[in-house]
Amino acid sequence: MIQQTLRLYQRAYQGLSPSVWLLAGVMLINRCGTMVLPFLTLYLTQQLHYTVADAGIVMAVYGLGAFVGTFLGGRLTDRFGFYYVQLFSLMFGGVFLLLLQLVTNFYALCGSVFLFTLLGDSFRPANQAAIAHYSDPDTRTRAFSLNRLAINLGWAVGGGLGGWLASIDYSLLFWADGLTCLVASIVLRLFLPIPDSSNPTNVASVSTSNIAPVPEQESPYRDTLFITFVGCATLYLIVFMQLFSIVPLFLKQVIHMSERTIGSLMALNGILIVVIEMALVYTLEQQKRSKTGLIMSGVAVTSLSYLCLLLTNWPILPAHFIIVLFILFVTLSEMLAMPFIQSFTVERSKPATRGQYLALYSMGTALAQTTAPALGSQLIAHFGFSAHWVAMSVIGLLSAIGFGVLGKILSRNTVSQSLPRQ
Repeated sequence: MIQQTLRLYQRAYQGLSPSVWLLAGVMLINRCGTMVLPFLTLYLTQQLHYTVADAGIVMAVYGLGAFVGTFLGGRLTDRFGFYYVQLFSLMFGGVFLLLLQLVTNFYALCGSVFLFTLLGDSFRPANQAAIAHYSDPDTRTRAFSLNRLAINLGWAVGGGLGGWLASIDYSLLFWADGLTCLVASIVLRLFLPIPDSSNPTNVASVSTSNIAPVPEQESPYRDTLFITFVGCATLYLIVFMQLFSIVPLFLKQVIHMSERTIGSLMALNGILIVVIEMALVYTLEQQKRSKTGLIMSGVAVTSLSYLCLLLTNWPILPAHFIIVLFILFVTLSEMLAMPFIQSFTVERSKPATRGQYLALYSMGTALAQTTAPALGSQLIAHFGFSAHWVAMSVIGLLSAIGFGVLGKILSRNTVSQSLPRQ
């Protein structure tokens, strides 16, 4: 049994190019310092003494900057290539994080947060395009999973360390986050070769998937099925991202957890992904399962996870046990959904517009970042946490249904395209 498990993990990591591993290393360095975002609502309410509603506005501005930044990043990636977009995004994002701790005025803070995410989130489509460039269709989902493994290993370190630093001084979070961004940019510049400038799209392979056939039109903004896919993904991400905005607030104000305990729970999410996701993705790919079906299952589990938070009021089970159960469910949902959403996006694109496809998906992510805290804070202010968890579960269920319907449409399209013409 142990030998079979070891062989499974060995096969899961085989076949990935050295550049994919290097990109994962850059991401690991960067994410080890990711401490500002998970503690931003606590920083705004505990340190700067803003109201929950004001904190929700700042988080919404954070998402708005990410929305514009990912759109810009996709355009720049298709125009200049992924290399320099990643490099300058890490450099400028790191500098802005160091300066952000000095801003306390509400309007200046909103403007600074917008600029930070505008620069920092242009990294997303460029990084995803780089992973697509250095992988092939057989290893692409695992390449994205390796990148997520690096993100979550860094998240585990950053979350745990961030909780400890926040308990000492919130300004330490900005120093750690900013400096790791700068270190990641240096490693990228020193060790990742500059791609051939004659190929600005930086795409090495074209998808051969028959699950998500490439449409005739080049622009993702005319690909109605992909736009529907992004819409469903955005609904899912609105629910999932409550983990980084409203859930820490709930744990602090209602469950009365310390920052260190909250950081440990966030670290648990990352550790589980590091240990399980690559082997799980490899196993599911070997079973040739539908990507949209796997995504639908993951989103459905997300709805279930937020319903678990309703049980924290019950005297039967300890609240801390329910919170750990929630983390387990939401982590499982993330492992089932996230890698396949990213690989689906790459397979749906054409080489010349891959950056724009990835940017459109990232814009959906940024829109979710904007909507999640704003919607969550308003629901809590007017109806309380319990009503908020129910609303999130319903939104997640709608997303799961959407992915299910989309999967059936794509399957019918694939079958009709494979039929011989008369």
